[in-house]
Amino acid sequence: MKFISWNVNGLRAVVKKNFMEVFEELDADFFCLQETKLQEGQIDLDLPGYTQYWNYAVKKGYSGTAIFAKEPALNVRYGMGFEEHDQEGRLITLEYADFYLITCYTPNSQNELRRLDYRMTWEDAFREYLNKLKADKPVILCGDLNVAHENIDLKNWKTNQKNAGFTPQEREKFSELLATGFTDTFRYFYPDLEGAYSWWSYRFNARQNNAGWRIDYFVVSDDLQSKLTESKIHSEIFGSDHCPVEVDLTF
Repeated sequence: MKFISWNVNGLRAVVKKNFMEVFEELDADFFCLQETKLQEGQIDLDLPGYTQYWNYAVKKGYSGTAIFAKEPALNVRYGMGFEEHDQEGRLITLEYADFYLITCYTPNSQNELRRLDYRMTWEDAFREYLNKLKADKPVILCGDLNVAHENIDLKNWKTNQKNAGFTPQEREKFSELLATGFTDTFRYFYPDLEGAYSWWSYRFNARQNNAGWRIDYFVVSDDLQSKLTESKIHSEIFGSDHCPVEVDLTF
């Protein structure tokens, strides 16, 4: 089974570029999106063979997630059941016989870390949510988690330690999640690989110079490790400031 995750940073813009070509080329069983930046009725995607699931932010043109699935889910949940965290369309959970699949767009701590306190509240609630799911059946989490976990997960780690996405607090929350029984699938296969990034600033020719960050993930509960067959970062695919990431599992 092939799973794809992509922060499209505005789906309508990417549809005008190369979205359908990428979608068809990758031919995933599950294609998960973050930062769709649209409301219901603002786009009409013709995706034969796929069931579409959308979660929209209350605020127009902001955040938002989607999953396109070849197999319809047994159940679907939008958000995690906390009103303060469910206004921005950041989560979709699909239930299947063998696993839960979650697409997530984690809140950014923003300039001057003005949203870091909220981010910490989100992280604790989300970890609790994931562990409740994990107690029932295996979990596959993907998305823009807005954190570079280790020094090798971004190009310029020394100068970014007080910036959103690489603060000690955000990195520690990711470590806490892994410690409860989750695996960063890319590092499972490539524990020491440097220069593997999924997001690049639009400024300073960052992508051309590969001065990026790895902030897009597939994280699975540890009981799925034996089913992992590959994890990829599709840095060759353009269209957004993020590139798609992939994990393959055998069920």
